[in-house]
Amino acid sequence: MTYEDAIEYLLTFADFERSGRFQDRPDVAPMLALLRELGDPHLGRVTVHIAGSKGKGSVAAMVESCLRAAGHGTGLYTSPHLHSYCERIRVDGQPISETQFAALVEAVQPAVERLTEQLGERRLVTFDLLTAMAFLAFRQREVDVQVLEVGLGGRVDSTNVFETKDLAVITPLSLEHTAILGDDIESIAREKAAIITPQCTIVMAPQTDPGAGRTVRDAVKAASARLIDVAGQYRWRVLDHDLRGQTLRIERSEGAVEVWLPLIGGHQAENAATAVACIDALRGSRDTALSGTDEDIARGLSAVQWHGRMEVLREHPLVIADGAHNGESARRLVEALREYVRVDRATFIVACLGDKDVAALAAEIAPMAERVFATQTAHPRAMNPSQIVASFRGSGVPTDTCDSVKSAVDKAIDVTQPDGVICLLGSLSVAAAGREYLLRVGVRARG
Repeated sequence: MTYEDAIEYLLTFADFERSGRFQDRPDVAPMLALLRELGDPHLGRVTVHIAGSKGKGSVAAMVESCLRAAGHGTGLYTSPHLHSYCERIRVDGQPISETQFAALVEAVQPAVERLTEQLGERRLVTFDLLTAMAFLAFRQREVDVQVLEVGLGGRVDSTNVFETKDLAVITPLSLEHTAILGDDIESIAREKAAIITPQCTIVMAPQTDPGAGRTVRDAVKAASARLIDVAGQYRWRVLDHDLRGQTLRIERSEGAVEVWLPLIGGHQAENAATAVACIDALRGSRDTALSGTDEDIARGLSAVQWHGRMEVLREHPLVIADGAHNGESARRLVEALREYVRVDRATFIVACLGDKDVAALAAEIAPMAERVFATQTAHPRAMNPSQIVASFRGSGVPTDTCDSVKSAVDKAIDVTQPDGVICLLGSLSVAAAGREYLLRVGVRARG
């Protein structure tokens, strides 16, 4: 089986990420059945499980990098990918190869076929198979610790297959996927907090909505779990920053650590504090047997790579790509542009997926927008650019449509002065498309 064959096979299953048609899943029974057929490859190592609306991928990448810096063998499972499915499964910091990816698909295929008749109307989906492949890869490579990012929600996500785990993490929560997770913050928080298992340790990142924090605390109490509240137990401040990153001082009861983080934005400083809380919890546990020092934390954070998040793709004019996809993440992006890039006006390239609240996103960026180019990516759920244009109607912002990200980037560069700023946002797919195009034409992307 080639890599291309493997992808073709995976996409014969329902791929909710691409179609947006999320079937009602009452539980994760099909996923558990698949894992049983494979010999329960998800068990046997320290597990860090991360859910949230924003920052969960960044926190996962930071935690993995710090653990690796301390000498531990690591597995990292994240989604979606920017350029290749191989990015989703990383061992010791490196994406698996296309050959390894295809071999993992071949390894799960017989188990899937055995289960097809047994499951009846219940069906495995693409994300189930990808998740099982990650667990197989981590078992094959005998990693010490696996860091898992939830795909969607938490309660019935394919990664939520543990009776117990070492650490559960809840990053900032906001309204998202309301048709699936619920139309209020408490409902969404309950879905996310369902990754909490009895007597595990919980790290909760700062929450802007009090209802989210209360709901998570209620779940922690119900599970007799131990809560680490980052907002209450940690302090952090930015000592210095430029377009390459920022120097942070993170303080907690056992002392302060100063780190260089090659990611910009106040939200990334907050994510770094959450990651430090995770490492503190793991190395302070008698059960995990994980070691590490503050020097390892500093080395790990300085080496983290997480593309498509406030990433500088080009200078003169400055082109930044970010995966901000809702009102709250757009607000944080605008704050970062003002504080870290020191601009009050910027040109925006916006491409969203069809289920996103583009009106909320537009409301946040309109006051900074000099001009907007609305476009779409090749993603099957891409929103029509006319819908993006409509969301800016009445804002006074000049808005044009472009038939591709390439066209939007070219037009934005043409109308922007060399000292100006262009920002791509709306989804990770537009960040990926902009990154691919600028790399292809010879513009060096950082990292």
